[in-house]
Amino acid sequence: MEYRYIGKSGLRVSPICMGTMTFGSTTSKEEAFKILDKAYDRGINFYDTAEIYPVPPKTKYEGTTEKWVGEWLQTKPRDSVILATKVSGAASGWFVPCTRHGLTAIDSFHIKRAVEGSLKRLNTDYIDLYQMHWPDTVVPIEESIKAFDALVKEGKVRYIGSSNDSAYGLTKANEISKYEKLSRFESIQNNFSLLNPRFHDELANVCRRENISLLPYSPIGGGMLSGKYNSGLFPEGCRFTAYKNNSSARVRAMTDRFVNEKTIEATKKYMILAEEYGVSSVTLAVAYSKHFDFVASTIIGARKFSQLEESLAAFDFKIDDELLSRIEKIQKEILYPMG
Repeated sequence: MEYRYIGKSGLRVSPICMGTMTFGSTTSKEEAFKILDKAYDRGINFYDTAEIYPVPPKTKYEGTTEKWVGEWLQTKPRDSVILATKVSGAASGWFVPCTRHGLTAIDSFHIKRAVEGSLKRLNTDYIDLYQMHWPDTVVPIEESIKAFDALVKEGKVRYIGSSNDSAYGLTKANEISKYEKLSRFESIQNNFSLLNPRFHDELANVCRRENISLLPYSPIGGGMLSGKYNSGLFPEGCRFTAYKNNSSARVRAMTDRFVNEKTIEATKKYMILAEEYGVSSVTLAVAYSKHFDFVASTIIGARKFSQLEESLAAFDFKIDDELLSRIEKIQKEILYPMG
């Protein structure tokens, strides 16, 4: 197994991370444990969750994913697992979470409340990587970083990371950490895939220069790159079939972002390309998202055990220069399919 370090941290992780965001809603406990066990047996040592999971967020499900991951964790040596979770982002951000009755903030109070809850649900005394799920537009980042740093000093958290952040936000946070001599964000977890290569525009430059690692999520475009939406129809039981009828305008908007004329056309091209190389489009997509030097580990997901193997096949499939050139040609022909 190839291992990579996250940022400047001591966290040495497999290049594929097992995501868990469907566990507790569309994925049963039995199926979730099968998925987790399969990932572990294939050498994955990195697992990502969040206090707000499963998604789409609902009060009745909130925290279920962490509880299940915590139960599963008891079946494995704790030191063999690199565990990541997240504090819900601020209610002033891109949507109002159900966490703590929709009054969340990335301030000292909420960070402390969140980590105590996560530690209890995960049934562990420390979290390897604790992430801000999305930035706070009101609370100064200085307060947030000081609160995260206190958790590191207490030994509840080993390292910290950001998520859904911008080049400005990541840079400002870590400059404050530098001058205040506080823990810094070692990672950023952002959307990055064949259909959404925007990370290359500026954030990749920040990560390379500052030795911060990207942990890409949605490497297969929320399932889009499997080809399941290519007909323009929404198959029963699929994520965006549920999202397009959700009561939240923000959740409904995600359907249009992921499933549109440009993403369908690009997916068709990637499927043809993948077939030429003898792999599935899912394997191609996961391999692409872990290919770059600024990536430590790409976060895969699976609603069903049967969906896992195509993603895991990316362990053994490498993107060479010729293939990357052909991918970049498609990306130039269909610019930013996800906007």
